[in-house]
Amino acid sequence: MAKFEATMNRLYRRIFVCKKCKSKIRTDAARVTAGTTKCRTCGGKSFRVIKSKSKAA
Repeated sequence: MAKFEATMNRLYRRIFVCKKCKSKIRTDAARVTAGTTKCRTCGGKSFRVIKSKSKAA
């Protein structure tokens, strides 16, 4: 499968995962580090970057 730049950006760029409830949120990294972004479902403020799937050989 070829990796296209537009597809990879759409799937993995600016997407963060809530550490409490594991829901995905699309926002800017500056807002996450500043703590102004809240989770829609649980109200938590701790997020991590979504992990891109890599092809294991």
